[in-house]
Amino acid sequence: MRGPVTVQAWSVAALASAAAFLLASPSLAEGCHAPQETALGVSRVINIDTSGGPIFGKIKRYAGEPGFLGPREVVLTFDDGPAPSITRKILKTLRAYCAKATFFPVGRMAIAYPEVVREVARAGHTIGSHTWSHPLNLRRLRSDAATYQVEKGFAAVAMAAGAPIAPFFRFPGLNDDGSVLKRLQKRGIATFSVDVVTNDSFETDVDHLVEQTVRRVIHGNGGIVLFHDIKMTTAHALPRILAQLKKRGFRLVHLTSKNAFKPVGRYDAELRKKFARATKGRPLPEAPLRAPLHPVGAFAIVHPPVTELSPEAKTIKKLDADRKRKEQPTRKTPARRGWGAVVAKERSKTERP
Repeated sequence: MRGPVTVQAWSVAALASAAAFLLASPSLAEGCHAPQETALGVSRVINIDTSGGPIFGKIKRYAGEPGFLGPREVVLTFDDGPAPSITRKILKTLRAYCAKATFFPVGRMAIAYPEVVREVARAGHTIGSHTWSHPLNLRRLRSDAATYQVEKGFAAVAMAAGAPIAPFFRFPGLNDDGSVLKRLQKRGIATFSVDVVTNDSFETDVDHLVEQTVRRVIHGNGGIVLFHDIKMTTAHALPRILAQLKKRGFRLVHLTSKNAFKPVGRYDAELRKKFARATKGRPLPEAPLRAPLHPVGAFAIVHPPVTELSPEAKTIKKLDADRKRKEQPTRKTPARRGWGAVVAKERSKTERP
């Protein structure tokens, strides 16, 4: 890591400037009006320099950065969207709780519903990418096909957002791959796995999802939490989950990026046609220039403290063999193979007393 982690100091002039931005921006002027005793808010912003292509999160095959969260700190993330009715319901809940999150849209979903992506951007959430079409295992694709999935996915999300997006990437199915990671590193893209799997992709009972998610967050003492904004169960459960996190003293951290993603331009012509079909020629509201990257404050404060994180580039290497063996099921374990076994192992840890 280059130098110590620092907390950004704000002068009176800087605070005045930030206050002026808050009042002038339509998206921020709508800010959170929830009572302080109920709003979760943002306690800290972590602004990440992605130049070295860092890897974050516990559930991964390859060595990454040490955890950047303190005890009882939580990062909210949402994959696979946007799905208009569900994503909008989630945005409404996040606004009600003064919460900020990181969204990893699928490219073809983003370009199909660009107006929703712009709503996410205008609300001040961070936007990354989750490939073009969500292949469950990039490792099984040829190198050129995997590159296509990454680059076209980012290009589609960026065009849909109408503003710079963060160079934040999440592998579908959390199936990280060494060759893809090397390319992401060269492109200055940070990879985010997760610490807490809510299992909301398969859970249909709202009560159980709330209980399970809160229990797993408590067990992990916080962490990067995985949700999906294509699941109505998630949308219904989220208000109760955030209320429980607030009640139990968890603090919300908002991830932002020092760098903006730079599309290669190779897919622009094709994506513009898809964008035109999706919008039917109607102009869409523009997102703020740096909305996904700009640290946004919580209730009653202009800016929470900002931690600058600048990890250095590291050699992409697999985790040690001993750990890998421990993560694999024994012969007596019912059929869970490959990466499913690794994720299942992490989930099982949260079930222990």
